[in-house]
Amino acid sequence: MFDVYQVRKDFPMLNGKTMQGHPLIYLDNGATTLKPQIVIDSVCDYLTNYSGNAHRGDYDLSHEVDEHYEKSREIVQQFINAKRKEEIVFTSGSTDSLNMVAYGYGLTHLQQDDEILITVAEHASNTLPWFDVARITGAVVHYIDLDETGRLTLENVKKAVTDKTKVIAVAQVTNVLGYQAPMQEICDFAHERGIVVVVDGAQSVPHQVTDVQKTDIDFLAFSGHKMCGPTGIGVLYGKYELLKNMQPTRLGGGSNSRYNSCGVVTLKNPPYRFEAGTPHIEGAIGLGAAIQYLMGIGMDNIHRYELELRKYCIEKMQQLDNVDIYNPDSQGAIAFNIKGVFSQDAASLFNSYGIAIRAGQHCAKILDEFLKVSTTLRASFYFYNTKEEIDAFIEVCKKGDDFLDAFFK
Repeated sequence: MFDVYQVRKDFPMLNGKTMQGHPLIYLDNGATTLKPQIVIDSVCDYLTNYSGNAHRGDYDLSHEVDEHYEKSREIVQQFINAKRKEEIVFTSGSTDSLNMVAYGYGLTHLQQDDEILITVAEHASNTLPWFDVARITGAVVHYIDLDETGRLTLENVKKAVTDKTKVIAVAQVTNVLGYQAPMQEICDFAHERGIVVVVDGAQSVPHQVTDVQKTDIDFLAFSGHKMCGPTGIGVLYGKYELLKNMQPTRLGGGSNSRYNSCGVVTLKNPPYRFEAGTPHIEGAIGLGAAIQYLMGIGMDNIHRYELELRKYCIEKMQQLDNVDIYNPDSQGAIAFNIKGVFSQDAASLFNSYGIAIRAGQHCAKILDEFLKVSTTLRASFYFYNTKEEIDAFIEVCKKGDDFLDAFFK
């Protein structure tokens, strides 16, 4: 597999960083991930040595920038096995990507009473844009039921689809419950009925092999900062013919080939029609470096190791009588609560021992209708976490009872 202790040396924040006098134990990887030195160096290299603009200049420096920028696009293409690099659009992140699909595709292809299917487990980025598009077009948002554990199943997709369904927009791995959706089966079923499938890959792409041709996904959104890359950079993958029939949500320099004073505009072909203005050049370059780093470790290796970590943690947590676990058998983050302790208070307790975890609704604010709890704690792992860190996490879980005793004294 790989040597996690050797890998940890690549991450400056894991070497000497302390919180509250303790070494940093970072278990909020679902929110963002730490950055290896190679990514930091790639961004600094651009800013230091060839910091020109992309697709703007007829001189050597600008050409060098173009080469690095487009090389990153090719790296993304290889990483997700897209058919062509023109299917890779650089965005500011998953939120931007999903908004681009909702407004750029949804507004021009949805009509009165058309159906958009989502689940209550979706992130706000894959919920709120569809609410708004439905309001504007007269389409309606309906929900695919989750099974009793919180999993999206093909059976429930089939039950929800009608002859009015035009879009299915779901996370491949949800950001709270962490269940893996059967995307290939969903796409096969949807495409037999002419339904477009939009996938939020923010919590799946960083953790496992992604093959958009195999799964036949129509649109895929993911973020660089959740996979060791810089913030402010993300990707929208779309099948080329769909991108050609999608309207950009922003216009400006770089998105058009010509326009005149009469308002006649000729847009460039994808992906450039969607990348108006100066792009996040250092972000794209850093993302390319991050992906190469991940591929060097191996996505299969990363996925196996994270499943091993999660299994180890769940087994330890299930031995405690003061913890409620809401998704013991999923693959992603662990959603839980310390019994009798408000989630934000519990997060403060973990913080006092140098452990960073998430508390609240995790931008999935209608999931409480399924879980029947308003807020949860979330521990999310990445390949640089260790079993020793999980042991420390478990020891703080045990201290929940001490926290309650101190509170009520």
